[in-house]
Amino acid sequence: MAKERAGKAAAAAKIRIGSCAIGLKDAKQAGLEGVEIGVGGAAEKLHVADPEVRANYKEEMKATGLVISSFMMGLLNSNPLASDPRGPAWLEQSIDAAKDLGAKVILVAFFGKGSLLEGREVKKDDVDVVVQRLKTAAPRAKEAGVVLAIENTLSAQQNADVLDRIGSDAVQIYYDVGNSTGMRYDVPAEIRFLKSRIASFHFKDGPHYLGEGKVKFPAIEAAIREIAYQGWIVMETSSPSKDRVADAKRNAAYIRKLFGMA
Repeated sequence: MAKERAGKAAAAAKIRIGSCAIGLKDAKQAGLEGVEIGVGGAAEKLHVADPEVRANYKEEMKATGLVISSFMMGLLNSNPLASDPRGPAWLEQSIDAAKDLGAKVILVAFFGKGSLLEGREVKKDDVDVVVQRLKTAAPRAKEAGVVLAIENTLSAQQNADVLDRIGSDAVQIYYDVGNSTGMRYDVPAEIRFLKSRIASFHFKDGPHYLGEGKVKFPAIEAAIREIAYQGWIVMETSSPSKDRVADAKRNAAYIRKLFGMA
């Protein structure tokens, strides 16, 4: 029992907790360590590419003592990287902005119109374009110290195949335990399979508080600890009580207890 507690404590020391559902000031109140921010909507110049916008974020980070853990390119769900001609420029703008703000991970999203699956089959033509665009962007990301982390509904093996084709450690996986549970994948097994190719985690449990829905968090914690993951767990959680700060605090407390941080 003491050995298990020590193992959990060692894993916890490598993990930071953030949210993509609240801003820096609310995250400070909730006792988090950082937030994930969106890059903005579809435009020739992304919102986060504006120096004034980044200056405001820097002021907020200074005031709160928190950091921006990562960017979320949610606009790609409606304006797919595989087809939108602005995609490569958006990647470049996001990389440069992330470097300026100290964010180490950019979530490159593939849901909705941007999904890489048709049923359970991979959209080969879309994947071909995505591979080429990410391969082209990878050297810029690596130079900036940023990881382009793809999040999608592919299986771990399908994602590994994509990463193998890109061939850069500047492109990894953003693993969402809620999405993968919804796809009926074996989440702990996928985590163990992907190992160091996981750049960041999203934790959510449907409309519920963490641990009260379908996601099997104890088995997931064991897998994360086993792969010696070091990085962020970003909560993409709902707010059952409608008090976003209180609910973020409650979910963060669950994660800390899960990993032996409480």
